[in-house]
Amino acid sequence: MLRILAIALSVSAATLHAADDQKVRVYFGTYTGRGSEGIYLAELDLKTGHLSQPQLAGKVTNPSFLSKHPTKPLLYAVSEVATSEGKKGGGVTAFKIEPGTGLLTRINSQPCGGAGPCHLSVDATGQCVLVANYSAGSVSSLPIKDDGSLGEVVSYIKHEGKSVNKQRQEAPHAHSINVDAANRFAIAADLGTDELLVYQLDPTKASLTPHGTTKTPPGGGPRHFAFHPQGKFAYSNNEMTSSVSSYRYDAEIGKLTLLDTVTTLPHDVAGNSTAEIRVHPSGQFVYVSNRGHNSIALFKVKDDGTLTPQGHFSTEGKTPRNFNLFGKYLLAANQDSGDVFAFAIDESTGKLSPTGSSIKVSVPVCVLFVK
Repeated sequence: MLRILAIALSVSAATLHAADDQKVRVYFGTYTGRGSEGIYLAELDLKTGHLSQPQLAGKVTNPSFLSKHPTKPLLYAVSEVATSEGKKGGGVTAFKIEPGTGLLTRINSQPCGGAGPCHLSVDATGQCVLVANYSAGSVSSLPIKDDGSLGEVVSYIKHEGKSVNKQRQEAPHAHSINVDAANRFAIAADLGTDELLVYQLDPTKASLTPHGTTKTPPGGGPRHFAFHPQGKFAYSNNEMTSSVSSYRYDAEIGKLTLLDTVTTLPHDVAGNSTAEIRVHPSGQFVYVSNRGHNSIALFKVKDDGTLTPQGHFSTEGKTPRNFNLFGKYLLAANQDSGDVFAFAIDESTGKLSPTGSSIKVSVPVCVLFVK
């Protein structure tokens, strides 16, 4: 009887593990106050491409961008607020991901030192969080303690300068910050100065040190940034000119060299701007979202790292501010229509096709997968 029970438990555990492998949790950052209360959670079925109905995972004000810890069940969110913990400027909140439900338990919050935090990333060792502050035109770094909580800001660096667009580029506007594969350098895209700023990262101290600057096409307004998985190339979408630029990346010295810039549109579209950029894990394709044209632009990566346009795919909603990839699926979050649509990715061509599944999420502005 004991042997039979042991076999039954083993089969049950294997079945449960197989079921878990067929689904992935998806967290959605939002702007609150228009029906949203914070961060929402759904599950994506990796066999069918079906999205479960979302539920509130954690309450927090304006969690417009999310990032996860590389090894622990921890999630971090910026909070675009006027004051945080009694200090002027936005903040960052640490959450524990509950293993059974995926719901979020707040650990603590810290001010990020600047106004309008809009993007954050966690370094590969899980020792620090890096933040881009749009309104303040600055970047910040905060240490992650052993229990997942955040310490006070270690580095706060304000950018300087402006660029050619007098309405949008009158001052610095840091819009993203990403760490390279070697965990040695972080790249901050500044929409206001038309620059990619390179910082040397010391994760043990959670510190950033200015290292170099690469100018981007004038008036483009670089927004988000993504490394190619091979580490030799990188890409940045230019929000204001609806284009994407390719760069050669020298990881040894932390240097970016501009290669080429191509449009993300099939034709002129009034009022369009780009929002998110992702590189397919295979390294063969790059995707960029168009707000206005309401599409995902697909590009083929050539051997020299430059891009060839491959078409455009409707996001089935309005204003695709954010999207993300997992396995053979892409989820597009439409900010103004308040919905998220699932698409299947053709692994040979990179093309997208709707799975037929969508959900309603109020003002979705970030998509984060957590296994």
